[in-house]
Amino acid sequence: MNNLALFDLDHTLLPIDSDYEWGQFLVRTNAVDPVEFKRRNDEFFAQYQAGTLDPVEYLEFALGTLARFPRTRLDAMHAQFMHEVIKPSIRVSVRELLQKHQDAGDLVAIITATNRFVTAPIAKELGVQHLIAAVPEEDAQGNLTGKLLGTPTSGPGKVTHTHAWLDTIGKPLGAFERSHFYSDSHNDIPLLSVVTHPVATNPNAVLASHATNLGWPLLHLFND
Repeated sequence: MNNLALFDLDHTLLPIDSDYEWGQFLVRTNAVDPVEFKRRNDEFFAQYQAGTLDPVEYLEFALGTLARFPRTRLDAMHAQFMHEVIKPSIRVSVRELLQKHQDAGDLVAIITATNRFVTAPIAKELGVQHLIAAVPEEDAQGNLTGKLLGTPTSGPGKVTHTHAWLDTIGKPLGAFERSHFYSDSHNDIPLLSVVTHPVATNPNAVLASHATNLGWPLLHLFND
């Protein structure tokens, strides 16, 4: 395990934003008020694209929505979401890239700003054991309370959470011969800047320009 391979999730390993699509799924299945929820969900998504999103404000909105439902219903809803939205969107090119790193014996992890409830089943479907994501608080029965445990896993927070996770396994970032991070977003420039091998993957315009200026490789997994 000489090398590390970190991956963002939305628009990097998936050609969609799983958090946004989960919100759309809730609207489509009439689990939430369609007009008001879609309005707020669209506002937050636009802020994320513009790089102005307040991650705590968004997570309070997202986790507060989850807290309305008992865990058994949430899990059933998420199983339907995986079947209808996530599994059909996963590309062969993504599975091949992950498998290449796994076959090489690399330590592979997904690090995402999206909360663990939404992303843990996706990581499992992709065959990735390690997931760093925003952690929702649960009560004794496993129901979500609507609160966030710890700090958001976005922007500079991805650097902090990566170091904290590597500390738990006793292997700091500098101990790896090569450390890769694949991301589509300029929001992830802080973590891209501290690994040895940053890869701008399906990059947005800001990240593509930044990567080109620094000589970082550009990778396009989705060509349609």
